[in-house]
Amino acid sequence: MPRLNKISTRKGDDGTTGLAGGERVSKGSLRVNTYGTVDELDSFIGLAIAHGLCDRLMEALPPIQHELLHLGSDLAFREEDKAKYPKLPVIESRHVETLDSILKELNAVVGPLENFILPGGSIGSAHLHVARTVCRRAERLCVALSREEAINPHIIPYLNRLSDVLFVMARYENKMRGVKEPLWEMKA
Repeated sequence: MPRLNKISTRKGDDGTTGLAGGERVSKGSLRVNTYGTVDELDSFIGLAIAHGLCDRLMEALPPIQHELLHLGSDLAFREEDKAKYPKLPVIESRHVETLDSILKELNAVVGPLENFILPGGSIGSAHLHVARTVCRRAERLCVALSREEAINPHIIPYLNRLSDVLFVMARYENKMRGVKEPLWEMKA
């Protein structure tokens, strides 16, 4: 478990930050932007939880938040530095499989999507839709990063599946609250 004695080191005042392996890089680097977006995603999930969600989502989301911290940590290390840290938590295929199970379970309750929906409905659903869009951005950044540097091959499938899960969770939250999904009106 990491122990932080100081939050402010002032080392980043020059616009750099330290990757987990010790290398200093620009705070504007693609890798830092990518794991920063994963942190933003985790924060939006925390906001949804703080506003209160139905019991099933309150049970399902905290483990996902822990996995997102694993994912951010995974991205904070270059692949070549990970061998020095054998106990480093990383995203594995089992995490993607768990998301698949949640997706199947919740989809069975909300049923097929018969029209495009607008983000919103209940406050919890709206927060989950924001988290979904941040998740999609994190996924796009991971794809871009993977074109430049090696990353864990389970990260992109995990984020892809998580964005689907967050979409279905938003629908599920509305259903459990008895709130109709706002439908897209396709007239101009």
